[in-house]
Amino acid sequence: MSLYRNAIWFLNGIHQYTRKGYEKASRDFEPHDLDVSVVGRSFMVTGANSGIGRATALAIATKGGRVHMVCRNKEKAEEVQADIIEKSGNTEVYVHILDLSETRKVFLFAEAFKKQYPSLHVLINNAGCMIHQRQVNEEGLENNFAINTMGMYILTVGLIPLLQKSRDPRVITVSSGGMLVQKLRVDDLQWEMEPFDGLMVYAQNKRQQVVLTEQWAKSHPLIHFSVMHPGWADTPAVSTSMPQFHQMMDERLRTVEQGADTVVWLALSRSASRTCTGQFFQGVYELG
Repeated sequence: MSLYRNAIWFLNGIHQYTRKGYEKASRDFEPHDLDVSVVGRSFMVTGANSGIGRATALAIATKGGRVHMVCRNKEKAEEVQADIIEKSGNTEVYVHILDLSETRKVFLFAEAFKKQYPSLHVLINNAGCMIHQRQVNEEGLENNFAINTMGMYILTVGLIPLLQKSRDPRVITVSSGGMLVQKLRVDDLQWEMEPFDGLMVYAQNKRQQVVLTEQWAKSHPLIHFSVMHPGWADTPAVSTSMPQFHQMMDERLRTVEQGADTVVWLALSRSASRTCTGQFFQGVYELG
């Protein structure tokens, strides 16, 4: 993608994706949209032990939802689980250990989950990574692609039959506005034809997520699909994957709660289910 387009995207991001952008957009927020109870509804959140995933899981638990935390690190996940239970007063918070880069295990997990649980109302694909050196998993898949795209794809497709049995089912994928600097590379999904660039690989994966969401929405009209950009938020993932960007933006970054705001709205509010399925949201409830 051209340097010019990248520059325009960044300048636009300064206005829309930062904390000030959130504060401006949130003036149009309908305050009663989240005056809901979701007792009896079940939610799966991947990457729920940190950042936006953690904030999302806490918000759902606080509203009474049953939360299935899908995490890679057992010790960290159980620590966060205890914290969410304490803060929300909701004991229906469960931990499932899964590494989304191990795609065969993702398939087996989805199959086992369908047998163990009678319903799943909302799937939130939040887990992701930005690895700056080319690495491949045991199946020969580039690791960014394996986690951000293939793992997410296998999990979603595997759980669609369970979602379709549930009332008002939804699938929400946490993408990135960075996908706007990448067109879908149908001939090079794993970035094998050019020098490896972790940032651009991540952006390409996020474009792939948007395209998959659009296709799922057409194929499964009984489920409401959406994909969203959380803005530039101060998360552990941003600080470790993009340390220079994190240092440069500093206090202009959104809080994790602000970053999770649109995810929570898409997962909980009644009005979100009335939006067109397959849409990309950026900012605060704004369509991309």
